[in-house]
Amino acid sequence: MRAAGRDLVVIAASAGGVEPLRVLLSQLPADLPAAVLVVLHMPPQGTSVLSNILNRAGPLKAAPAEDKESLRPGRVYVARPDHHLLVEHGKARLSRGPRQNGHRPAADPLFMSAALDAGPRTMAVILSGTLDDGAKGCEAIHRHGGVVAVQSFEECAFPGMPTAAKSAVPDAETLSVRELAGWILRQSRTPVEVEDTVHDDAMEREIGQLLKETPAVGDPGGELTAFRCPDCDGPIYEQKGMGTSRYICRVGHAWSGHSMVSAQSDAVERALWVAIQRLEERLRVLDRLRRAAEERGQRLSTRYFHDEEQRTRDALNTIRALQSGIGRTGDTLLSS
Repeated sequence: MRAAGRDLVVIAASAGGVEPLRVLLSQLPADLPAAVLVVLHMPPQGTSVLSNILNRAGPLKAAPAEDKESLRPGRVYVARPDHHLLVEHGKARLSRGPRQNGHRPAADPLFMSAALDAGPRTMAVILSGTLDDGAKGCEAIHRHGGVVAVQSFEECAFPGMPTAAKSAVPDAETLSVRELAGWILRQSRTPVEVEDTVHDDAMEREIGQLLKETPAVGDPGGELTAFRCPDCDGPIYEQKGMGTSRYICRVGHAWSGHSMVSAQSDAVERALWVAIQRLEERLRVLDRLRRAAEERGQRLSTRYFHDEEQRTRDALNTIRALQSGIGRTGDTLLSS
């Protein structure tokens, strides 16, 4: 079969991505023969104003996606806060399934579902953002015959996501935001061969779970590791693909290697702050006990509490030094 052009655009952005999104959509014409779906990492609370910003950016109408809404050319569908945006049978789907790469909405679920649903008719665009959400989805789109482009690294406020996507799909175009608009228009009007569907049982099972109203806990496939999920502390399975590995737990939380390291850093930092708080409390108790012993003339008790204070203070300084050394190195690693 032959399609008149690629008619599904999926775009992902994170930190520093709102302005590139606005500029990109301002360059697209009202008669774009493709539907555009947008995921921006955002906090789960409150109402996003992104759709209003994008609706004013240019001639394309932008609005928050509605569940089971048919996708139409020349329209922009924006992921809602705290919901994954997916594609199924030419319709937008919303899911409150497990977070992926620490986000909901996340890029990977949208991109993977688009790859399964539209195959070669899919265009993927990655804009500014940290770490590597979207890289696995870009790999899936490329494997299913679609095309990938990323914002030029020099133009990005945060090049982590574009760098990771380019690493996963070396054939991906690297373009400025204004060049990306022209690329989308050309791809939407270039006929493509629509071949038989490329099957990926693990990916189909994962997207199927996200689309269920009550997702089930089960074996996600892959090799069981000794790692624990940063979100739920459940067992982690490693799924090896054409590029880097992906890690997923029985609940469905999914992580790239870099995003899992970042989440583990957050968990370690939280644990260190708890330890710091407990040690400070111990110092206050020991100080009170030492002063009480001094007032009563109890020299042995005073010396004991004084020594314990010193040991606790030394431990506190050590933990504080460890805490200050825990940091995010994701973009540095990806760009090196």
